[in-house]
Amino acid sequence: MNDMLTIAMSKGRIFEQAMPLLARAGIEAAEDPDKSRKLVLPTSDPQVRLLIIRASDVPTYVEHGAADVGVAGKDVLLEHDGDGLYEPLDLKIARCRLMLAGRAGDTTPLHDHMRIATKYVQTTRRYFAARGLQVETIKLYGSMELAPLMGLADRIVDLVDTGNTLKANGLEATETIAEISSRLIVNKAALKMKSARVKPLLQQLDAIVSADN
Repeated sequence: MNDMLTIAMSKGRIFEQAMPLLARAGIEAAEDPDKSRKLVLPTSDPQVRLLIIRASDVPTYVEHGAADVGVAGKDVLLEHDGDGLYEPLDLKIARCRLMLAGRAGDTTPLHDHMRIATKYVQTTRRYFAARGLQVETIKLYGSMELAPLMGLADRIVDLVDTGNTLKANGLEATETIAEISSRLIVNKAALKMKSARVKPLLQQLDAIVSADN
C-alpha cells in the first residue's frame, strides 16, 4: 500500500471538471461517485485511488497524510488553517469569485461591528481587518441570501458564479474578496516519499492545464 497514490476530492462540480484532466493523465474513476456508495474508488491505474469526501475536509486529509494529493477550491484553502501541504498548481477549473454582497441599492458604508453572514469566517475577518475594520461574523452553512433579507446580517460573504441567485433575492455583489478556482494540493511528506509518483503527475497536469489555457 506504500506505493498507492491517494487523491482526495469532493463530489459535484470539482469532480466533474477535475476528472477529464486526470483522465488525460491516465487516471479514470472506475465508478461514478454519484451512483456508488463507496467513498474510496479504484481507478484505471491500479496504483491510484480516489477518496471522495466533503470539500472542506480535503485539505485536512492531505495535510495529515491520509491522502497524498487533493483537489480543493481556493475558498476552502483560504479558510484552512494548516501548513502541512503545498499548493503547486492552479487547475483553473470550477471558477467563481468570493464576494461581499448586500441589499441592492444599500449604500451604507462599511463600518466596525457590521454583521457579516458567511461560511468563510476566517477569510472574512482577515479581509475586514486588513481594512482596519472589526466586524461581527455570523457563521451560516447555507441560504446565505436570506440573512440580509431577514435582518440577521448587514452583508454576506459568499461564492458568486453568475450572480443570478443574488439578483433573484434582491441582493447585489459589491466587492470581490478573492478569485476562486480549484487547486492541486500535495502533502509535504508525500512529495518527498512518493516523488516518483507525485512529481510526474504534477508535470502532466501542469502541461495539460497550460495547453488548455
